[in-house]
Amino acid sequence: MADNLFSAVLTFSLMAAGTAAVGSELFASHRPVEVATLPAVTITGHRVLPMAEVVLPAVTVTGRRQGATTVAIETSDVEQRLQ
Repeated sequence: MADNLFSAVLTFSLMAAGTAAVGSELFASHRPVEVATLPAVTITGHRVLPMAEVVLPAVTVTGRRQGATTVAIETSDVEQRLQ
């Protein structure tokens, strides 16, 4: 019950505040706005040379696996798994 009352009061307050803000802006006297003009700016940039090709050092693997190596191959169809 209290949350419904609080929600109604909050909504009414926000609507009243918005109406007051719009009304005060409509009836306010506006003075001319001062405009500052800045001088033109020239930007000079230089292109960087393209990156050289990167060569990575060669890697030699000397380790060996213990035992037989097996490769996992999926033998079932997608339709069978979906059913």
